[in-house]
Amino acid sequence: MTCRFDRVLVTGAAGFIGFHLAKRLLCDGKHVTGIDNLSPYYDVRLKEDRLRQLGAHEYFTFSKSDLSDRDDLEKIFQKNRFDVVVNLAAQAGVRYSLQNPHAYVDANLAGFVNLLECCRHSAVGHFVFASSSSVYGANTKMPFSVHHNVDHPVSLYAATKKANELIAHSYSHLFGLPCTGLRFFTVYGPWGRPDMALFLFTHAILENKPIQIYNHGKMKRDFTYIDDIVEGVVRLMARIPDPDPTWSGDRPDPGTSYSRYKIYNIGNNRPIELLDFIAVIEKTLERTATKEFLGLQPGDVVETYADIDDLARDVGFKPGTPIEEGIRRFVQWFKVYYGYDTVRKEP
Repeated sequence: MTCRFDRVLVTGAAGFIGFHLAKRLLCDGKHVTGIDNLSPYYDVRLKEDRLRQLGAHEYFTFSKSDLSDRDDLEKIFQKNRFDVVVNLAAQAGVRYSLQNPHAYVDANLAGFVNLLECCRHSAVGHFVFASSSSVYGANTKMPFSVHHNVDHPVSLYAATKKANELIAHSYSHLFGLPCTGLRFFTVYGPWGRPDMALFLFTHAILENKPIQIYNHGKMKRDFTYIDDIVEGVVRLMARIPDPDPTWSGDRPDPGTSYSRYKIYNIGNNRPIELLDFIAVIEKTLERTATKEFLGLQPGDVVETYADIDDLARDVGFKPGTPIEEGIRRFVQWFKVYYGYDTVRKEP
């Protein structure tokens, strides 16, 4: 079922994906309200620079707010009517969850429920939320399908994302709130997060410092360019999930429901060896990295690979940006933003 929308709430609007999505929606003429708490998990200056770009659009308004602050969130919904709410706010990072688990409970669980409560009491037409490929956890059957069981997460971050999917389903079942969950696969591109591999590798190579390669490089990732992620999100925002008439409690399908609820993978559908990924970075930078090989980190998975058949069938889109082009665009942005061709500023 397709729907028209004009007014959108984007949580995590100062974040990597939230910034790009908000920018795309504004360019499409939508009215966008952004929420972000400007968490210091990584350099706040990068988030502020993203917001400055968004603030140049007349249809953008911003509120510095934390989803865990229920009263503040309710005031935002009382002042605005949203056709669609896209939740991209979360405490990110697999490894950080080993150090600060309570941050994930506050942002990814309590904040998520607060947002759902506001949506149901405000008659929001469609709730779209970011899940993660990390929910596949200990699964080894490739490619990862939304129709596979994902009950064995290997990090707290992944567990909170799986919990989001379950909580959203309960709201769809109980209150008729249409919900679409999106499992993103290793997103990269300009304005990306400083804790992600491409950012870390590029910075280290330019600074003639060694790069750390986990599991001795024996890893694969379904690297997905940010513009492909955003295209998939925008198309799915306009598609309210229909109940699945074939769903059966005897053989429950995790990816669909008898309610207005659906899960999608958004990935490049082409896993890349980590060492091949690094080789493209080296070629783009015209430099050779000094490599430090380490063991597998707790919470990491060895391979990700997205089955995107449902995405292609339902909205006619498959991510397709080649890794060479995506890395070239990132490096071009990185050099300009951090002044590697002029006077440098430290990432």
